[in-house]
Amino acid sequence: MNAKLSDEQLVAYLDDQLDTEQRARIDAAIAEDPMIGLRLQWLDRSSLPFKEAFNQLNRQAPVDRLQAMLDTLPSPARPPLSRRWFLAAAAGLVAGGVLADRLFLGWQESQQTSNWRGLVADYMALYVPQTLDHLPSDESTQRAQLQTLDEHLGLKLAPAQLSLPRVEFKRAQILEYDDVPIAQITYLDPVHGPLALCITLSSSGSRHVARERRHGLNIVYWSDMHHAWMLIGHNPAPELEAMATTLRSRLNA
Repeated sequence: MNAKLSDEQLVAYLDDQLDTEQRARIDAAIAEDPMIGLRLQWLDRSSLPFKEAFNQLNRQAPVDRLQAMLDTLPSPARPPLSRRWFLAAAAGLVAGGVLADRLFLGWQESQQTSNWRGLVADYMALYVPQTLDHLPSDESTQRAQLQTLDEHLGLKLAPAQLSLPRVEFKRAQILEYDDVPIAQITYLDPVHGPLALCITLSSSGSRHVARERRHGLNIVYWSDMHHAWMLIGHNPAPELEAMATTLRSRLNA
């Protein structure tokens, strides 16, 4: 059922534009899959960027010609704008030949690298030490889990490459958002608690290490030609950056 929920359906859910049966189906899906709840959080925060993108499209439209056509029509009651309305309007502009690929799609692409880090931060904000301390940490389990990551993301990872000072490797797993795989490798730091190295596919090219902070968590992130990487945790940012430098040197060897 979860695979059938598109972003448009979730936006309609947020905007209270579904009937009782449709809302009940999505409520049930949220209860079954926490990732749907994270998608809803992200979509709920995305209203302002969408509006800005639409305003750019609106400025490019043939306003005078469209207004002349509209003036010949009776004036209907004007519904309040919603994100679902914006999505439909933007799609209509594309179908009508407006060059939205250079505006909306360009804006959308520029947001992707930031958005995946936001989703990871939403998820990691829920972690406490007890989330990880019961997990097995033997090398055979780690190798099997890393093999799953390799299959989804075209990587060749080994436990020795991913070891970090003081922290304990606890689990490697695949998460997914809108059919995009995100690898999550979690550690437990005895001082600062849960820590994660996360990876997704990226075509943005190689970028140096940078820092940011989300939900009270420090993040350092970078990318190579095929993947985007991030370390996230409560560790001080300089400590995370030193870990990132260690990981990059091993992974690029």
